[in-house]
Formats: sequence, C-alpha cells, structure tokens
Amino acid sequence: MDYNNLHQVYLDQKNLTGFRNFINAWIYTDARKAFVVDPGPVSTIPVLLDALHQRGIEHLDYILLTHIHIDHAGGTGELVCHFPDARVICHPAGIKHMLEPQYLWEGSLKVLGRVAREYGEIVPVKERNICFEPTLDDLGIKVFQTPGHAAHHLSFIFDDLLIGGEVAGVCCDTPTGVYMRPATPPRFDLDIALDSLHKVMQQQPEKIIFAHSTLQDNAMHWLDYAEQQLHLWVKGVAKHLEEGIHTSDEALCEAMYTWLLQHDSLFARIQSMPADIQQREEYFLNNSIKGMSGYIAAINKTRRREILARVGSDIE
Repeated sequence: MDYNNLHQVYLDQKNLTGFRNFINAWIYTDARKAFVVDPGPVSTIPVLLDALHQRGIEHLDYILLTHIHIDHAGGTGELVCHFPDARVICHPAGIKHMLEPQYLWEGSLKVLGRVAREYGEIVPVKERNICFEPTLDDLGIKVFQTPGHAAHHLSFIFDDLLIGGEVAGVCCDTPTGVYMRPATPPRFDLDIALDSLHKVMQQQPEKIIFAHSTLQDNAMHWLDYAEQQLHLWVKGVAKHLEEGIHTSDEALCEAMYTWLLQHDSLFARIQSMPADIQQREEYFLNNSIKGMSGYIAAINKTRRREILARVGSDIE
C-alpha cells in the first residue's frame, strides 16, 4: 500500500478536558477505493466530513469499525447518511447494536455519563449497509476477530499494516518518548486478550495503527510490549489485591498508579504529558484497573497463584 494515501483525522472533543489528539479516524483513498476506519462519535462527524471533502472524496466504499464503543462508532449511522452506498464492516456481535443502538447508548451513559452526552447519541445504521466479512477481496484486507479490548473488536491487516484498534492498548507520543498502556475495561479476560494479540502477531505486520492515537513502525516491537504490559499489570493488580490493604476501587487505582511508575517505563511517561491529558489518562487507567481487578476476583486460586509467581519483573 502507499502510505501517502493514508490520512489521520483528529476528532477532538472540545468540551472534554484532555480529549485532544486522542480520538481519531483514518482515511484511505487511492484510484480504486476509499474507506474510513472508526468514524468516531456523532459530535465530530462534521470534522470528518470536512476532511473527506478536502480530499475530494465523494464516494466511500467501506467504513471499517474496529469496535462499536461510542467514541469509535457512535457516528457511523450519521456518516452513512452522507455516503449511503458505504458498506460498514462490523464484528458479528456488534451488528445488532449498530442497527438498534438504544442499549449501547444507555450503557454508554451509565459508564461514561457526561462524556457520552458530549459524544452525542448513537445514530442507527441501516441493515442493508452493515455486515461482517472475513476478507475484503477488492482491497486485499484480512479481518480478524480480536475480542480482547471488547467482545465486538476487530483488527484489519492491509498489506504490511495492522489496523489494530485497541488490541494492543493505547499508544501516543510524549515529550520524552512513546507512552503505552493497556485498554482493559470490564469485562476483561487475560487469556482472551492474549489470544487476540497472538492472532495479529502471527501476521507479522510491519506497521501498526493504534486507535488512540498513532501510526508506529516496528509493529512487532509494540505488540510484544503490549503483551508484556498485560502480564505485568495483571500481576500488579493481583499482588495488591492479595495484600488486602486496598479496600476500595479508588485506593487500588491510586496504589497501582504509583506501582506502575516504578515498574513500567513506557507508562511512566505519563508524567511528561500536559496536565489535562494526564487527567484524561488517569480516568481511563482507572477503568482498565477495574477490568483487571474484576478478572482477578473471578479466577480460581490456582490461576491467581500462577500470576503472582511472576510478580516483580519490570519492563523497559
């Protein structure tokens, strides 16, 4: 593929603290086809439409959804209104929620509150527009079900590029280098997350798009680091829960934040971020820790001991 045909569009949420350079869509267009990855929430569809029009794109062949969370897919139905021939590629488990999004919208309100209201209410997609396909032969794209971040998560391999959504978490640049963290909201399962990572690692991609918010070379390095992070963070949560001194979600999240600064060198770069972006990251960090703590609480003692036996390693 020609990377000159790939364009990133930031969908900043101006009424939310720190929600800049975070949510983004990707546009690909060449002489044959045009597609968008993760059009974002309803609130910023006008920004995406402007970016498409600036590039002279009057027809979309595909809208690829890595998953149906409101910040990635909430505006899909609105975008389809402007491009009624576009085919929306969605995980089979997500299609019903995109057709009738009321349950998804109510869940978003419950979990995200004001953040969801700022994103805007999810617009339904017409049934004729949405489907799941394991391959998009006209583009040469392979589609993989990778339900680590969410049960309805997909990853796409386009030549040497992995369009990874949040299969490997979140990655962005900071003044001191690359920052990474897992994205493991409730309901999280370590084995499912690792299996999802291994699926895309088997494809040996050279580059990777993180949904939040960069394209990085040396994809296998970042996928390997993401795997190490999953092991380390789950081990850290298990260790803190086993000690039994953190009696609330808030106390556990505060303790894990301090612990991770010491044990995870890429996460520790959070301290070099602007204050508003640190605030945003701490919000999502807490959600990921809750997912891991729920997983630890649900597994048996043998599995927990296996995890704890590896506590103590750092990653650089």
